[in-house]
Amino acid sequence: MSRFSMTTAIAGAATALLLVAGAPLAGAVTSDAAEPRIVTYDASQAEEFQAAIDEAAETWNGQVTNVKLEKSTDGQADLTVLADDGWPRAQTESLGVGTVWMGREAVNEGHHVPRIATHEIGHILGLPDDRTGVCEDLMSGASAGTECQNDLPNPTEKAQVDENFAQGLVIAPQLFTEAPAIAAK
Repeated sequence: MSRFSMTTAIAGAATALLLVAGAPLAGAVTSDAAEPRIVTYDASQAEEFQAAIDEAAETWNGQVTNVKLEKSTDGQADLTVLADDGWPRAQTESLGVGTVWMGREAVNEGHHVPRIATHEIGHILGLPDDRTGVCEDLMSGASAGTECQNDLPNPTEKAQVDENFAQGLVIAPQLFTEAPAIAAK
């Protein structure tokens, strides 16, 4: 076998291996964009917060491309939203899967309901709390104060969610709560 034939055979085998493994080829042009991952949600137990959850889902759908939130129609959902009298919180099970509690305590203190809903869904989409106190940072949550009514993720937060779903981020179960920190004794 000539050197040219051997090089061509090796390159062909490497290309086949990459294609089988699902890895994109350098310089490859694809015409089909990846479909977004669908995350279904059930807000039927969110009581007075149902509309805010629907709005938050639409907000996320308008801000990111690799995931789409859809209301469950069959009672099965990746995300369950509940209402209670505590602080808002989110329990992740995995990326796109978990439970959000829309706590009335934060609402009673004057926090903006659409911001709470969009923030808590952000946890399910793989974003951590980032208590910067800056209103433009959605994941700063309650630290931005009750006057903050921004319910849009900033460019970094949007990019992180898209990257999380593009890469198939593996997240460990975690509870995120907005409850004010208990003062050290």
